[in-house]
Amino acid sequence: MKAILVNPDKSLRWDDVPDPVLKEDEVLVKIEAAAINRADLMQRDGDYPPPPGCPEWMGLEVAGTIVEMTEGAKTKSSYRVGDKVCCLLGGGGYAEYVSVRYDMCMPIPKNCSVVEAAAMPEAYATAYLKLFVEGKAKAGDMLLMQAGTSGLASVIIPLAKAFGLRVITTVISDPAKIKHLGADLVVDTRKENLAEVLKREEEAGRPVDIAIDCLGGQTLGDCLPYVRYGCRWVVIAALAGSKTTIDLTNLFKKNIRIIGSTLRSRTPEMKAYILSELVRTVWPKVEEEGVKPTIYKTLPIEEAEAAQALLQRGESVGKVVLTVS
Repeated sequence: MKAILVNPDKSLRWDDVPDPVLKEDEVLVKIEAAAINRADLMQRDGDYPPPPGCPEWMGLEVAGTIVEMTEGAKTKSSYRVGDKVCCLLGGGGYAEYVSVRYDMCMPIPKNCSVVEAAAMPEAYATAYLKLFVEGKAKAGDMLLMQAGTSGLASVIIPLAKAFGLRVITTVISDPAKIKHLGADLVVDTRKENLAEVLKREEEAGRPVDIAIDCLGGQTLGDCLPYVRYGCRWVVIAALAGSKTTIDLTNLFKKNIRIIGSTLRSRTPEMKAYILSELVRTVWPKVEEEGVKPTIYKTLPIEEAEAAQALLQRGESVGKVVLTVS
């Protein structure tokens, strides 16, 4: 089969690799679409290696058709050859085929295309982990979602709204680009200071209960004085800088929790639990209320380099997806 490999100069090529060999409890999926995540860019640069046993090529989420199953997968799951599924991977999604444990697969929601489904496993599992496991989200909470034009925000904002949260998000471009996501307040940080906005919100009785922060930097420390008592500030990346200054008095006075969190480092058992919860609690929202990811652009997998460049330039608003013919 073919897969996207990284050349010594960090460019990408579509080249031959060995066919997957199924392990116990695995299924073989013929990939029809694979979504791009920022973690793929980090892996390409050598900063985010795949877990042991995963293919060396990138790709954390795909959708396609089951074409082969082990006896264990047949016995332990309700899937059958020919079923359409979307899958969460440790790596290996930029390819024609991938082998994956049956419990890392989910049925494609009835109202979703294969392209939309490919953009869901990593993003929705991450959203569920940050919102409900780390953030303890409940209806009525105030969520701060940093980087509102990101692929993850395109999932988390409508998902949070569907579960009754109020949402503040940030952008460094025209706020109208994400109007369709339904955030209650969009802060253009080119024009407004986020800490000052949160201070006004706190004074109005609307302090932040949960923050999902992929930016970090000094803004993190500047904002903490204006969150609610018991706030959970979930840090998932540090695109704006890995260092900040925090007044520790705020932490213990307000019982603030700063939580570092990644999905990729979780155990297979935890990932399987999250996927099962997605199918049970989130898929009905997808099918009944149309809580689907925003697809910014679709490109053939041979153009993976151009597709990743959309994320590198910060151009994409929502998810970028590769299609495999």
